Amino acid sequence: MTDSATPTGSAPEGADPEALRQRALAALLTARERTALLTDSVDDQELTAQHSPLMSPLVWDLAHIGNQEELWLLRAVAGREAMRPEIDGLYDAFEHPRATRPSLPLLAPAEARTYAAEVRGRALDVLDGAALDGGGPLVRSGFAFGMIAQHEQQHDETMLITHQLRSGTAVLSAPVPPAATDAGGLPAEVLVPGGPFTMGTSTEPWALDNERPAHVRDVPGFFIDTTPVTCGAYQAFIEDGGYTERRWWEPGGWEMVREHELTAPLFWHRDADRWLRRRFGVTEEVPANEPALHVSWYEADAYARWAGRRLPTEAEWEKTARHDPASGRSRRYPWGDEDPSPELANLGQRHLRPAPAGAYPQGQSPCGARQLMGDVWEWTSSDFLPHPGFSPFPYREYSEVFFGPDHKVLRGGSFAVDPVACRGTFRNWDLPVRRQIFSGFRTARDL
Repeated sequence: MTDSATPTGSAPEGADPEALRQRALAALLTARERTALLTDSVDDQELTAQHSPLMSPLVWDLAHIGNQEELWLLRAVAGREAMRPEIDGLYDAFEHPRATRPSLPLLAPAEARTYAAEVRGRALDVLDGAALDGGGPLVRSGFAFGMIAQHEQQHDETMLITHQLRSGTAVLSAPVPPAATDAGGLPAEVLVPGGPFTMGTSTEPWALDNERPAHVRDVPGFFIDTTPVTCGAYQAFIEDGGYTERRWWEPGGWEMVREHELTAPLFWHRDADRWLRRRFGVTEEVPANEPALHVSWYEADAYARWAGRRLPTEAEWEKTARHDPASGRSRRYPWGDEDPSPELANLGQRHLRPAPAGAYPQGQSPCGARQLMGDVWEWTSSDFLPHPGFSPFPYREYSEVFFGPDHKVLRGGSFAVDPVACRGTFRNWDLPVRRQIFSGFRTARDL
């Protein structure tokens, strides 16, 4: 059993270098267009403000994006001298915690935009002349360019989280996602038969180090929810005293609930007999049929216990999303190997909310599970650990320093994730207390 070899619609290792070049160019331009939308939609005062101690000022993210692009594409790939060496420390994410970044002598908005634009112009020149069919591992198959496009899109998602946390009127808008036309006929859960499957990848050209290498995992059979847990289902947990019953909670989760007096997901509040939420500056009634959003791992785990179920392991989640029992191979995505499209998944900030549970029937996996890609990041029960045979690349700080029991794995991406940073092997991780992220979950049970 091997990993998917030459997927349709992808740019596999060894592909035509001009196709790789165009793919990299499109990914970089798409990311920058989104960065501009997120930073141009607010004034300079809001760009430099810290809207939450959990997040950086938007202007920090903007210059950090440019700085990382300079470090990797201009210095590491092209061997050029530093443009602004004096700012490297300011935009080192490990050197300064988010809460302290407003006190740093950051580039002003106009200067940050100019710097990022100058870096981008030079980076595109580097891309134009790069030998993507040879050279070292940074250049081969356009990896460094894909890595930087993914990095920028990840910070765009971070900036979108900051937009959700900011107070004031709405500055972003998007159409509503498609309806779930056949959701009423869906089973509550689907069966994933036991047996081996290939987890991870050794062939996806822009896969990051923690996704590698491909390896076989033997997973016993289990049942898993057809869709993510909905707001309506989560309300039942709340109304049944979910936040007042210690027995459902891990000790750290119960401490979080008591310390912060939690009664519902982040951004929810009670108004008489209904629940309301704030979403990007708009207050609206919580939609019962939409996947629950802004829940921590502790909340997801408590709900699962209350429901008599559990969170799926990371291996169970990936087998649900990728394994094709008919061929015995692992797909790139739940629907197959072709790249995501608007008919298959809610990705790329196309909509500013999850689609109703049961949407995107064309995007379901072979076992019948839906919305495994996009809509909400899904918490798993697993700690963030390396795959067997893991090797850090191109730097330890991307993955290796986070391995261990402190971080839980999320899979699948959210509506805020761009397709370049979302695939069946992509791994996200965060602390179990995190609620500002676009996170939800689905539950599982043993056979």
